[in-house]
Amino acid sequence: MAKMRLGKILVELGYLTDDQLWDVLEEQKQSPGQLIGQVAIRMGLVTDAQVTEGLAEQHGMPVVKLLDTNIPPKVLEMVPQTMASIYKIVPISLKDGVMTVAMADPNNVAALDDLRNFLGVDVRGAVSTLEDVERKIEQIYANTDDSIEEVINSMADAYGSDDKKKAHDIGDMEAMADAAPIRKLLNMVLLLAIKDQASDIHFEPFEDEFKIRVKADGVLYEMVPPPRHLANAIVSRIKVMSDLDIAERRLPQDGRIELNVGGNPVDLRVSVLPTMHGESVVMRVLDRTVIQLDLNKIGMDPSILAKFRRMLKLPNGIVLVTGPTGSGKTTTLYSALNELNDIETKVITTEDPIEYDIDGLIQVPVNSDIDVTFANVLRAILRHDPDKILIGEIRDLETAQIAVQSALTGHLVFSTLHTNDAPSAITRMRDMGVPSFLITATVMGIQAQRLVRKICTECRTDFNPSDELLLELQLPVEQARQYSFYYGRGCERCNNSGYKGRTGIYELLEVSDDIRDLVSNNSSVDEIRNMARSQGMTTLRESGLKLIFDGVSTIDEVVRETVMEDGD
Repeated sequence: MAKMRLGKILVELGYLTDDQLWDVLEEQKQSPGQLIGQVAIRMGLVTDAQVTEGLAEQHGMPVVKLLDTNIPPKVLEMVPQTMASIYKIVPISLKDGVMTVAMADPNNVAALDDLRNFLGVDVRGAVSTLEDVERKIEQIYANTDDSIEEVINSMADAYGSDDKKKAHDIGDMEAMADAAPIRKLLNMVLLLAIKDQASDIHFEPFEDEFKIRVKADGVLYEMVPPPRHLANAIVSRIKVMSDLDIAERRLPQDGRIELNVGGNPVDLRVSVLPTMHGESVVMRVLDRTVIQLDLNKIGMDPSILAKFRRMLKLPNGIVLVTGPTGSGKTTTLYSALNELNDIETKVITTEDPIEYDIDGLIQVPVNSDIDVTFANVLRAILRHDPDKILIGEIRDLETAQIAVQSALTGHLVFSTLHTNDAPSAITRMRDMGVPSFLITATVMGIQAQRLVRKICTECRTDFNPSDELLLELQLPVEQARQYSFYYGRGCERCNNSGYKGRTGIYELLEVSDDIRDLVSNNSSVDEIRNMARSQGMTTLRESGLKLIFDGVSTIDEVVRETVMEDGD
């Protein structure tokens, strides 16, 4: 049965009149995205407590007065502060294997599913106000040292540290994976990584230790390692959560964990790899709230962005984005497709794997195990009347040939290549076996890119670099001394790294008639680069220098990412 609307419930409870409800609905139209209860509270027609009562009635949940509730310590131990804060819940009681939690947003049913998966017990909701939930979290966790170190210390106390002696004491695999300390540790690692906007979580077995490392802003940070003999239990827990076979320990496995953190869907792609000392696990964190698929927000210089947007409006041709793994190519292409995604345009993509699910795009996953390759999918796509096509990556001649055919038959094709810079993409296609005349006929633009870390704005400090450091920029020292230089001292906000967040540096080569002539004559990469620069192309190094002089990034970062650039 469909739930009764909150407005109608508030009228039935006598908190609103019909006329007031109409006024609230009219006001809500002026505030898109705001819930009806929030609008009614803002207008002064109802109280927070009355809306909470209406929500409880709507969802068939009890109302709980949190500030008067005593919570057993055993229940608190199961739910770490990180989990309570992220999901905006307070655990109240645990009875007959059912935990009751007070929540500020009973519409977030997915949060209850996550908690069931994390805690291993059935979870039911009760309703409280957001203010009471936040105050109670502050109150009940005020004196607890709820850190990963604390959990690991308690695990060492409970299970000892002798690998050989204790390996079988915890029981079988499933019992180990279900043990409360194992669950609590993994829950904290996952939620802290998501909270810190990490891109990957690594669980790595070695002979004498089991490392946990988290990648944020492109750099790995090590966490306190858990006892080595609990590696199997932790990996088994991950496998249980991602529906993998815990008994199979000789073959690589891939799975996924779907969470709903703070009302936002987060997808964890899990890859398990058998190694010499046990199974290694890497989780790729795909959180759409972190990645903003908007060309205006990826750090592209306005002059480069204007040229790139012109390419997006072309009726046909190939636009390539190049760079190493993890340089933000997918984000750039998705941002471009997001901009092209309208009712009049048919956009089809083929990817390996599909990283972001976007409404309005037809997305086809590649599966080489059953011969669903880029080339085979592309042939099928061309029969689906597309206007724009995204090929995840051009890896071989067959895919390149079909991409060229697609461009020649009136489609705009986007794809990626792995090359050091934009001019090298032309020789890469040539090396694959694509004839020069087809490259000149179809390739309209090539964008190379890298990601560099941004200086943390909380601890940014200016300094005078040494002459040796300035020489790394390949600029005359006297010229470089005209500018101010900055670095991050390190603070709590940036985990003492001095950096927070990343931005792109870009090199956009527009294929002009002069460059087409050079390609037709099989000219070298250096000749193509020099021609492009004479026609206004900004190189990766020059793009990076602008970030340094604007105080956005550091000399070290730009030199590290552009060290192989500028061959002239």
